[in-house]
Amino acid sequence: MNDSAAPTIDLFNLGSRGLQHHGLRRANERAVLTVVGFNPGLSNAEIARMSGLAPQTVSAILNDIEALGLIVRGEVLRGRRGQPATPIFLRAEGSFGIGVELSWRHADIVAINLHAKALAHRHLCYEEPDFAALPRKIADAIAEMVRDWPAAQRERLTDIGIGLPSTIDENRVPEDDNVPSALRVAFAAELEQLTGLPVMLFNDGNAACWAELVARPAPRPETFIYLLVSTFLGAGLIGEGRLWQGPSGYSADLGAMLVAQPDGIPMPANAFASVTSLVERAQEAGITLKAGDNADWDWDALEPVLKAWMRQSAKVLALVIYNANAVVEGRLAVIDTILPPQITERLSRMVLEEFALLPQRRSVEIVPGTIGRLAPALGAAELPLYHRYFSRNLFEKNQIRSDMPQKKSKKPYTGEERRKTKR
Repeated sequence: MNDSAAPTIDLFNLGSRGLQHHGLRRANERAVLTVVGFNPGLSNAEIARMSGLAPQTVSAILNDIEALGLIVRGEVLRGRRGQPATPIFLRAEGSFGIGVELSWRHADIVAINLHAKALAHRHLCYEEPDFAALPRKIADAIAEMVRDWPAAQRERLTDIGIGLPSTIDENRVPEDDNVPSALRVAFAAELEQLTGLPVMLFNDGNAACWAELVARPAPRPETFIYLLVSTFLGAGLIGEGRLWQGPSGYSADLGAMLVAQPDGIPMPANAFASVTSLVERAQEAGITLKAGDNADWDWDALEPVLKAWMRQSAKVLALVIYNANAVVEGRLAVIDTILPPQITERLSRMVLEEFALLPQRRSVEIVPGTIGRLAPALGAAELPLYHRYFSRNLFEKNQIRSDMPQKKSKKPYTGEERRKTKR
C-alpha cells in the first residue's frame, strides 16, 4: 500500500511533468483501449473521434494491441455511407485477473476475464483471519479454480488484487499508524511467492465501489457515494471521475463517520449499520447466527429483529450520505449489502425515507447496489487490470509497472470480537 506519511507535494508541480515518447505512446494505447473497452463495437473512425487521436495513429495502435490479443474485429458493416466500417471489441480472453476479499469473517475469491465477468468463485469462512494460514489457503483455491484452464488462458492470468479493511490486523502487531502494515505486506508477498503473480492491496470499500462503477451502464456517474453494509460498513467515493483512495489507499472511510445518538454520545456508523450489529441484536433476542455466511439464516424468524435493525441502520446511513454529500456534492448514493438482494432493496428504500426527513440542501438519488457480497472481490480483480491496461496516469504509486502482456517465469501454483469503532 501507499505510505500515508508521504511528503507534501505542490499541486501545481504535478502538471509540470512531461511525457517521453514511449510514455506518450503508452498513454495513447490506454486511451484507445478505454474507448474500445467501454464503448464496444465502434469503428476506427469513431474511436479516433472519441479519443481525439488521428485516425492513422488509432489504426497503428489497434494493429499493435490486436497482435497482443487484447481486441478482436467484428464483421465488416456494409450498406452505410462511406467506406465499410469494422467494429472493434475488447477481447474477453485477452487477460484474466484474480480478486480476493479478505474480510473479518470470510474470504471470497473470484477469477474474471477482461470483460469483468466472473468465471469462478470460492468462499472461505473463519472465526478470525489467520494471516499465517490464509496465503496458502487462497493460493490453493486459486490453483483449483484455474486447474482446468487451457495453458494459453493460464498464461494470460496477470494479477491478483486483495480488498481488505484498513484495520483488519490492527491488534496483531504494534506499528506506527503512518507506516503500512508489515503484516499486510508480508501476506501479499507470500501470496505472490506461492502463485507467481503480482499482488496489489486495496481497501475493500474502495474495491467494491469500483466494481459498482464498472457494472453501471453508460453514461456512468462522475461522482457518487457508495456504502456496503458488510461485517462492518465499507464505503467508497467516486469523485469527479476518479476513485478517491487518498495517500494511504484507505480514504473515504465513511464507516468511521460519527453519528449522533439519542443519549447524545456520538458513535461511528460502523456500530449500527453493519452485519455485526445485526448479529448482536439477534443474539440478544436468543437467535444465533453464523456471522461469516448468511445463506442458512432463518429470515422469517429473524424478521422482527431485522426490521428494527434496518430502521436504525437507515437513519445512520441517511446521516452518512447527508454529511458526505456536503463534501463531494454527489447526486447519487448507492446502498449495497452482503445480505440477500431483497434485504438490500428494503434497506435502500428505508434510507431514502430517512434521508427525506433531513434538512434538504440538494436532492440525492438513493438506489440499491447491483452486485452484493461479491463487490469487494470483483473490484479487487478489476482494479489491477484497469491499472495495467486502461489507466492513463502512468505515475500512480499503485500502478503495475508492466502494462502489456509479457512472458514471465511463473512459479507453479500450490494449492476476540472486533471493536465496533473501527473496521
